[in-house]
Amino acid sequence: MRAGLFWAGLIIALGLGVPQGAVAQQLGVVTSDVIVIDAERLLSETEYGQRLQREIQEERDRLIAYNERVASDLEAEEKSLTETRSETDPEAFREMADAFDAKVTRLRQDSERMSRELERRRDLAPLQFMRVVQPVLSELLQETEAVVLLDRRSVLLHAEVADVTDLAITRINATVGTGPQSLPEPQPDESDAVEMPELPAPGGE
Repeated sequence: MRAGLFWAGLIIALGLGVPQGAVAQQLGVVTSDVIVIDAERLLSETEYGQRLQREIQEERDRLIAYNERVASDLEAEEKSLTETRSETDPEAFREMADAFDAKVTRLRQDSERMSRELERRRDLAPLQFMRVVQPVLSELLQETEAVVLLDRRSVLLHAEVADVTDLAITRINATVGTGPQSLPEPQPDESDAVEMPELPAPGGE
């Protein structure tokens, strides 16, 4: 699964109950069929996006500490095993060495599994983020009388008044805050998807 995940393009048919153009003007944006947001700023400047990045970094730090502790323990165990070699029956020593090698392999596999899980979480975070904030963006879509909301990266040129990023950040912080504690397993949208920016790699990698 590649790092960049996808979020469904929000396309809503306007009907009876949609606010009039005066509402859009009060929001500081034009009445337009198309409005744009900066998806990267939503991830980096909202409380929820910052929380996701912080949790991933904390998980990475824990994994690094775990790996360092395991490496230190294995180094000490290997040293102790080597020191007993001269006074240990060869067959018994071979069994001890084989057991140590099996332990190293198991711990390495555990570390690789945890690394994959961390990478997968980092990959899924942007999609989870957009699923949570989508109702807020849908509301903005209706209030501005737009029929489509685009990521500004896919727009060659637009009037700044059509960019609702600042308003979206304010609304998301007020409505979503730091976000839910748990989410259902997200699935990439199967159609009409645009690429989401990925969360920065933990530790700036």
